[in-house]
Amino acid sequence: MPAAGSAEIAPLRRLPLVTLYLTERCNSRCVSCDYWRHGRTDVSVESVRRLLPELAELGTRVVVLSGGEPLIHPEWSSLAAMLKSAGLSVWLLTSGLSLAKHAHRVVSLFDDIAVSMDGADARTYAAIRGVDAFDKVCDGVRAVASGGNAPSLRVTLQRANYRELPRFVELAREIGARRVSFLAVDVANSQAFGRTSDFSGALPLLPEDLPVFKRLLDRVERDYAEEFRSGFIAESPLKLRRLLQYFSALQNLGDYPEVRCNAPEFSAVIAADGQVQPCFFIAGPKELPSSGSFSAVLNSTAMSVLRQTIRAGNRAECKTCVCSKWNEPVPHE
Repeated sequence: MPAAGSAEIAPLRRLPLVTLYLTERCNSRCVSCDYWRHGRTDVSVESVRRLLPELAELGTRVVVLSGGEPLIHPEWSSLAAMLKSAGLSVWLLTSGLSLAKHAHRVVSLFDDIAVSMDGADARTYAAIRGVDAFDKVCDGVRAVASGGNAPSLRVTLQRANYRELPRFVELAREIGARRVSFLAVDVANSQAFGRTSDFSGALPLLPEDLPVFKRLLDRVERDYAEEFRSGFIAESPLKLRRLLQYFSALQNLGDYPEVRCNAPEFSAVIAADGQVQPCFFIAGPKELPSSGSFSAVLNSTAMSVLRQTIRAGNRAECKTCVCSKWNEPVPHE
């Protein structure tokens, strides 16, 4: 392993993107997540205020507010306004249950909104998200769209909803979404989404589902060619077919899709308790303190070595990642 301070693990001097978990608490009861079972912690307003100068020094441009469910933090509006006043582009990743209630404020505060929508009808939504809130979420999407800030829908495909793939495209159009995106449910990483219990049993597609899913992908590619061209469907047909490859690999019927990702080189995740992670799916080193300078934690020896390990392809989580990100490196100023 290269020594700390070598070129291979040089400190991060620019961090364009930061994801900030406002809370571990959630008002959904999703089958693939455990935050709702045990989440208690909210980020403090003062900790975010202390963070602002460091974000400026790091050249951060975008802060994504996530969680848990960020809109149940009692000070979510003040926190978003504080970040926006600092010149940051503020994005929201939400379950959408509170969108209709807070539509006016959400429209004015956020530059980009993504709503998790894992059912194309009320029955499927309730089965996956654990609450009977399909109509409420649809109303919320319509409310912010009518306010001039149309959100995107983010769909996590799994055994309970994959047959609704075409219907999700139609639903996105009907309720005024800006676009719809799809990713596979993550069942290979037991540490993600605050998981503490066995979650994977009913989530992945089974071998008999795979030919059905392939035919659905064929249909979507044929019937929604214009939606692919316009970007209304965020993924390309080729990228959508990687989902089939992923689900096949879960059944030992092939290799996982090749992952190209450098997210830890241009972004970081700050949990509600202050812990810093290199990405959504890999926890930060346990020896890192939850207090102190964000920059110091980000560029500590332990975190720098972790980023180098990820860069070298030596983390098992990366090989099965469902949400990889690649950003062309920009030379340091």
